[in-house]
Amino acid sequence: MKIGYFGGTFDPPHLGHIILATEAYYQFGLDSLHWILTPFPPHKNNLPITPVDHRLEMLKMVVDQHPGFEISRVDLDRDPPHYAADTVEILRSEHPLAELIYIIGEDSLEDLPKWHAPEKFLGLIDQLLVAPRPQVETDLSELSRSLLGVKEKTNFLTGTMLEISSSFIRNRVRTEGPVKHLLIPEIYVYLEENNLYR
Repeated sequence: MKIGYFGGTFDPPHLGHIILATEAYYQFGLDSLHWILTPFPPHKNNLPITPVDHRLEMLKMVVDQHPGFEISRVDLDRDPPHYAADTVEILRSEHPLAELIYIIGEDSLEDLPKWHAPEKFLGLIDQLLVAPRPQVETDLSELSRSLLGVKEKTNFLTGTMLEISSSFIRNRVRTEGPVKHLLIPEIYVYLEENNLYR
């Protein structure tokens, strides 16, 4: 059983997220891909975040369109802080025999040694799938000096290099710029109906 996990704030979930998740699911033959919605990301303590109910509702719209996708409640059903190392420890206990594959962007890969308990995190997963980012070139040999074993567990996705971010979309909405082409229709309507990001 190969289970992929894709964590984030998803504020909002956009086409870049969907492309990344779909390519991970397809390219690595996953049996299922679980989206981990982080209610209170530790690295965004001082930033405004949309209430989790709105973000969960939008994520459901994404998952409903993809049979292989699920929403994991692993962080939703526990108190913060929501560190990835603790999250995967719970996931590993829930699926002890599964191949646990964690999906991140290349910008996060570079920051991995600065994460909370990165050695614990890396030791609990079987593979780290990384989506390349424009203008980011990670030297895995150099990274391995700070975090042993990261090179052996890292695989890069192809066809996912898009410069779309949730913060870009939020800023576009605030300035009344176009975002419809960056979202699935249901989420665009939801943003409009709930007056989010204005």
